[in-house]
Amino acid sequence: MSRTPFDDLPRTPGEHFRLHFFAAVARVLEEAARAFGSLDAAQAELPFIAGYRSELTGCAAGGADARAWWRASARRWEMSARTHLPLRAIQRTAGLSDDSLSLVVCAGLVEEDARFGQLFEALQGATGQRRPTVGLFSSWRHDAEGGGDARTDLRRLRECGLVRFARTDAPRSEWAVEVPHELWDLLRGGAVEEVAPWARYRAPDSHARLDAIIAPPASRARLEQIPPLLASEEAGAVVVRGASRNGRRTVVGALARALGMGTLEVEARAPSAGDTAHADGDSAQVDEGRWRAVGALATCLNAVPVVAFDLAPGETVSLPPLACHAGALAVVLGRHGGVAGVAVGRAITINVEMPARAERVAHWREALGARAGRELDEIAEQLRLTGGNVRRAARLACVNASLEGREEVRLADVRRAARALSREGLETLAARVETEGDWDDLAVCAETIEELRNLESRCRNRERLPSEVGACLGSQLNGGVRALFCGASGAGKTLAARLLAASLEKDLYRLDLSAVVNKYIGETEKNLSRLFSRAEELDVILLLDEGDALLTQRTDVSNANDRYANLETNYLLQRLESYEGVLVVTTNAGDRIDAAFRRRMDVCVNFGAPDAAERRAIWQMHLPASHAVSRVLLDEAAQRCELTGGQIRNAVLHAAALALEGGGTISDEHLESAVRREYRKAGAVCPLREVRLARLASSSRW
Repeated sequence: MSRTPFDDLPRTPGEHFRLHFFAAVARVLEEAARAFGSLDAAQAELPFIAGYRSELTGCAAGGADARAWWRASARRWEMSARTHLPLRAIQRTAGLSDDSLSLVVCAGLVEEDARFGQLFEALQGATGQRRPTVGLFSSWRHDAEGGGDARTDLRRLRECGLVRFARTDAPRSEWAVEVPHELWDLLRGGAVEEVAPWARYRAPDSHARLDAIIAPPASRARLEQIPPLLASEEAGAVVVRGASRNGRRTVVGALARALGMGTLEVEARAPSAGDTAHADGDSAQVDEGRWRAVGALATCLNAVPVVAFDLAPGETVSLPPLACHAGALAVVLGRHGGVAGVAVGRAITINVEMPARAERVAHWREALGARAGRELDEIAEQLRLTGGNVRRAARLACVNASLEGREEVRLADVRRAARALSREGLETLAARVETEGDWDDLAVCAETIEELRNLESRCRNRERLPSEVGACLGSQLNGGVRALFCGASGAGKTLAARLLAASLEKDLYRLDLSAVVNKYIGETEKNLSRLFSRAEELDVILLLDEGDALLTQRTDVSNANDRYANLETNYLLQRLESYEGVLVVTTNAGDRIDAAFRRRMDVCVNFGAPDAAERRAIWQMHLPASHAVSRVLLDEAAQRCELTGGQIRNAVLHAAALALEGGGTISDEHLESAVRREYRKAGAVCPLREVRLARLASSSRW
């Protein structure tokens, strides 16, 4: 076989594109010669043609054989190339004829040289349209071999995401044909990370190897069985489920690397797309334009497309067939929602569980490196974070240690780092509550304190508990602890939640009902799902204050409002059962809480009204050490005034305000006035002795 000028060209994507580029130029010049009567006439009208004619001279026979010779020579060059060539991959995957592929490159000529816009405008009758149109391509001659109708070819190219139409309000023959700029860059042989604002490429070597994945041995063994199934096309997709920032994309990247491929992470839904999930189930749609382009982009990059969805309970996303892509597809999901459609018809599902203590130790050791110290095991024990949050917290913890002039990272550094992560993920839906103190700061009966200490023990040992019971029971347990605090307002329920968080050295977040409850159907469940997921991932204690507002009893359905209220309750029942964090629900109306919620609570603590001794202790805890209140008055207030802890707190605050106004310390007069005020607020008669009331009546402050 005779040699061609192409034989010595390097086998690279860039050179391959150059061959197709000049083949497209040859085709356009052939059509120009036909339209102008001769190529010389076309060159006289458009002088820039001369440079391209010079480039083409000597490479091929002249006349009608030029394209055929060029095409045959380029195919011979391709056959000897062992590297990935985007244009070749596109043609093979989409099953395109040479003519069809030529239309793609011809449509993109103006991207390389704007002067081709002048030529297209001239060929289209000086209409002002500088891009080729459907009408122009339809008028071109096609080769007999593999040739077809241009409109049919263009429709197929659009379905594959290789071209798109502009000016579609005009007649079809005037539709402009253009190549998406992100695709054109890849066809030229480029491989940038930021493929598009909604698509990001990662090369194979940037991903971890499968044997480096931190996972239990059984899970890793199952992962190693998946690449052969994907390579043989026995399986067509992988659905990876789990908590956010818990290694889902790491798993996908490792699988792609095992296939010798990179990943293309895409946002398949545009921000303007409707995301609302109805309570009875809703099908969310991907952005059609983006989805059409994904397959072609992934094929050009030899990458696995990775699409991630944050779906609400009951929401399903439908994935149409992925055109121009013959390889695997990866879908990343949370624990809720589902995927359907042809694209995931032969999918393998992988569940990435929260890392156990052994895996967390490995994550911390790898993330901290030489800065991991003696407290590594304690760090892993105390903080039940996802793998991704471990690594984020480790970076911040190293900064905290450096600020204190230490190389070794300690538990205190990690706690501060974890708190920063909590703010970022939770504060739009919940408010952080300050935690300090211990159980000695709570004046309740012995039974309540015992239950609270049992709750603390349950929280500390929640990961060990399944191994200490029978296999049947242990399989039903997860890492969650759910507690219900019942009692009158001011009985100390919220304070107990704060002290529990302080004892466990965890952050406490109170659910913000105004941010969570939404009048639109399905939005409340979506917000709750997001809140519960973030709390699990960051290992904080979640407080549902006045929880009867959410955990209400289900009612008979008499209208649509009842139906959707019951659906919200049903969702909460299911979510509480699967919740893997520490949850505290407080209520002063326990009779309004659905019985099914009580059954799902691991610990129920009743906060009764304090007795005289407990009231005395509460007065002592709230009054400053320098107060001037007599012992007689304190004993009388504790014995005769049946106030709750919250009321005592309010009374002390009011007494302190009176004392500050008078420039002195809290005295009997201030305290009696404050107690009297609390009874007026409650609409009751103050039981303090009349002698004290008489003294108050003669006082100017009374």
